Amino acid sequence: MSLPLNVFRSEVDLVAVALALGAAEAGGPLSTAEIALAKTGAGLSADPHVVADLRCRIMSGADPLGDAFSILRSPDVRRENGATYTPMPIVQTMVDWAANTGTPCRVVDPGVGSARFLSRAGAMFPKAELIGIDVDPLAALMARANLAVSGCGARARIILGDYRRFNEQVDGSTLYIGNPPYVRHHQIAAPWKEWLSTEAAKLKLTASKLAGLHVYFFLATASSAKPKDFGAFITASEWLDVNYGALVRSLMLGRLGGKSVTVIEPTAQPFPDAATTAAITTFEIGAKPTSVYFRRIEDLASLDELGKGRRVHRDRLASEGRWSHLTRNSEKPPEGYVELGELCRVHRGTVTGANGVWIAGAHSVGLPEAVLFPTITRAREVLEADGLLSDSHRLRRVIDLPADLDELDIPARKAVEKFLKVAKAMGANTGYVASHRKAWWAVGLRAAAPIISTYMARRPPGFIINKADARHINIAHGLYPREHLGEAVQKKLVAFLQTNISQKSGRTYAGGLTKFEPREMERLIVPGPALLAAGVTP
Repeated sequence: MSLPLNVFRSEVDLVAVALALGAAEAGGPLSTAEIALAKTGAGLSADPHVVADLRCRIMSGADPLGDAFSILRSPDVRRENGATYTPMPIVQTMVDWAANTGTPCRVVDPGVGSARFLSRAGAMFPKAELIGIDVDPLAALMARANLAVSGCGARARIILGDYRRFNEQVDGSTLYIGNPPYVRHHQIAAPWKEWLSTEAAKLKLTASKLAGLHVYFFLATASSAKPKDFGAFITASEWLDVNYGALVRSLMLGRLGGKSVTVIEPTAQPFPDAATTAAITTFEIGAKPTSVYFRRIEDLASLDELGKGRRVHRDRLASEGRWSHLTRNSEKPPEGYVELGELCRVHRGTVTGANGVWIAGAHSVGLPEAVLFPTITRAREVLEADGLLSDSHRLRRVIDLPADLDELDIPARKAVEKFLKVAKAMGANTGYVASHRKAWWAVGLRAAAPIISTYMARRPPGFIINKADARHINIAHGLYPREHLGEAVQKKLVAFLQTNISQKSGRTYAGGLTKFEPREMERLIVPGPALLAAGVTP
């Protein structure tokens, strides 16, 4: 029968038991701080029955030392170092993912704690060197004890120190795995905040001083790891949305090589001491996968494997300011179907700030043709085109001047300067939009979109193939293929959208007005390129 954990009356008892389990002989030489701590428990003789029981528990895959530590040291105290231990089912899932991804010659846990990750990884990778890093000497002793019992102590090295200072290289691949400590920015010293800014700048990224400690660990990994290294971290999920999390999001799309994000709801208790949402992030240094997988689960029973879920194109991720909504459960597309955002970026048209000025008319007579662009300026121009816009003659022209007027030849410059006097008299230089432009007279029309759609009406949106090379202002959306889509495929895509998209897919307002924001339109389910090429029936 297993003995209760309350046999540990104090942390000194925990030290004595860790030593009895072989902590001093595992993980390399003890640090000075560990030696000092070990002396506190050296005078105690651990009960052999307790030691034998704990050994059996550890060999069966449990972590009684870590569990006892979490009881003896209050959550408030542990939070100072971000010491929140990960449930074993999550640990095993992350290690299983690693085993399905590669065979490392080294495993690094940046916040090793009691070595839950390192012990499991040691069993999974019997030839790998094991390195665990932690700032807490008691955690280091527990890690050594667990590794000793699991038979991994001889090939393990426990480092008492700060992971941000770790920068050792090996020839083979390294697996980085663990639960980086969660410490808020208020508890991070100013020199380390400067370190964050400096290291981010080396990767041509910016960092916020409001970032928590887990962000530092992502950056340290991206900075010191080499291509083909891979990893899985579980952290608080807030980096998906908050401003200071932009650094992690950039790393995921850059050097870190993000592969998947699995969000675990608080109901699953990913962190037993805190009712918060967790995110498991998998990555491969230097990889640039076309898409990243996003998934959300509500209980640990659903955490069967990582790297599954909704595929989101990296270009789309780059344009998203927040990522957590991408993990929300949505209806699984039929086989061969994808979200429209996987095929196309959707951008609202340019806001002129003053259509009466910037749409050409009697007030702009004399302007050169080079600054006049055929443009969709009314929704009905899309709706009446019946899926194909081939002629721009009926479209109005939008005036789009270069920010640097010196680009114009002398006659054109004179005509433009004459027009600008009229535009000023019409107040074109005083509006909010104009005041936020590089030059108030430069509207900045987007490049012609191959597909154009309406987005607000009391009917489903209309879609057209833009063969007329027309521009569009903010009464329409432009669909820009992420990769080449042939003309035939584009036509079939438009035909499908025209026939299958209903008002209920958008956001409905009073009076039956339905609006499709760009990100809402990107979530529309459409046939993938293969089905479109094969001639799927709308």
